[in-house]
Amino acid sequence: MRLKYLLIVPVMIIGSCSRNDSGTSVVPDDTQVITIHVAERKQTIHNFGGSDAWACQFVGQWPDEKRNQVADWLFSMEEDTSGQPKGIGLSLWRFNIGGGSAAQDNISDEWRRAEGFMKDDKTYDWSKQAGQQWFIQAAKQRGVNQFVGFVNSPPVQLTKNGKAFSSDGERANISAANYTKYTVFLADVVKHFRDQGIALNYLSPFNEPQWDWTGNNQEGTPYTNQELYDITKKLDSVITAQGLDTKIQIAEAAKMNYLYELADKATRGNQIEDFFTQSSPRYMGNFPNVDKIISAHSYFTSAPMETVISVRKTLAAKIEQAAIPLELWQSEYCVLGDQEEIPGPGKDTGMTTALYVARLIHHDLTVANAAAWHWWTSLSAYDYKDGLVYVEKNKTNGNVEETRLLWALGNYSRFVRPGSVRVGVTAEGVDINNARGLMVSSYIHEESGKLVTVAINYSNNDVSCKLEVPGYSLDTFKPYITSGKDGETLKPLSAVSSDDVIAFPKKSVITLVSDLNK
Repeated sequence: MRLKYLLIVPVMIIGSCSRNDSGTSVVPDDTQVITIHVAERKQTIHNFGGSDAWACQFVGQWPDEKRNQVADWLFSMEEDTSGQPKGIGLSLWRFNIGGGSAAQDNISDEWRRAEGFMKDDKTYDWSKQAGQQWFIQAAKQRGVNQFVGFVNSPPVQLTKNGKAFSSDGERANISAANYTKYTVFLADVVKHFRDQGIALNYLSPFNEPQWDWTGNNQEGTPYTNQELYDITKKLDSVITAQGLDTKIQIAEAAKMNYLYELADKATRGNQIEDFFTQSSPRYMGNFPNVDKIISAHSYFTSAPMETVISVRKTLAAKIEQAAIPLELWQSEYCVLGDQEEIPGPGKDTGMTTALYVARLIHHDLTVANAAAWHWWTSLSAYDYKDGLVYVEKNKTNGNVEETRLLWALGNYSRFVRPGSVRVGVTAEGVDINNARGLMVSSYIHEESGKLVTVAINYSNNDVSCKLEVPGYSLDTFKPYITSGKDGETLKPLSAVSSDDVIAFPKKSVITLVSDLNK
């Protein structure tokens, strides 16, 4: 048997299968045949996103050349003359509605404080958070049309201790007497952005309510489920009374398991059942402005792989059993501390972290059935694995640095567009969800007629594959590769025939885009 290969790049070999006398393609014995089942529909993907905390407050006021470069990396769907993507095309942007700690001196690092719109007399100064407001406008200008306004702490003018972090670590740092003022403030923020041409599609008023937030290292407050319910009920009524077109998202759980069990937080866990079971005294499923979304963060459940799988399987089953239809959004993640296969907490702009995160995205989408996936700090000024882009810790200007993580996320975000539906993928006798080998997922976008397949080769060996799509004819695949090699950051490769056998290079993420024809 003879197989003719065409060398496209040093590590990615794409070639046509040889054919026998009948014209039928012949696939070598060691080639994995992966079947994509377009009719087997899974969840709809709504967006891939990132947040503006914390560095955007400064970088958004840097010189145009620098801030526009960062915005292009994050949001652009344009290509240069060679077809190289200019950015990863995030489809959602998270705006941090600040608590106002920047005006105080009680959070130790000023790069982790936030300005606030509310003044001491309870009126507003809409010129605040100027850098962040620049970035949200830059996102819109580059085609982003989904926005979340999220809160770490209510305005310091409304908190119990006058600070943007908790004193007791047990209950909300806002008294019931100020719930209405807080919810009216959130509605006023929505109206401010509406007047600027930005629709805040979602409000997320509670961030990681399970943590105590007593440290002075960033804004935050705990909430019991009852406090969260009481505030949400008021916010829902305010949104209705003011006729706003925004939805409330619940509840940015600090870990995925807090959605389905109490764990170590007796008054702050088991949130799916507590908020979306009709017999619960805290049922929110009948609130007209509460979206039928339950959100959680992938922190502390990303290693070891046994935990990754078991937590996500349990969560998917719990959502499937919910009294009303619910979707899961993975709304925040970065690599925290030492993790399996990730050496140390320091910054990594290379493929080790990129592959680790790509693998987590794959499992969040294919095991937990997440309908959205969001990164935490899109910009970081720290020696830590928390940035898609790294910036110099300088308030007025500085260097910017892209990462392989940015582009690996782009293998999903740029091509799996809002409205795409995940479809079934199988391979006979082969594990295509191999956490240390090959992981493959596919998505169909009906409006554009595109089929997008994302493959992660975590292993140290190239893997040869043939893709088949029963019931459809595919002329070509257009490949994009992200790897550790120079220039391979969503690098476009020459289109290849659907008859080709593809050798996915070791330690790489590849997206294949094709047109579906029946």
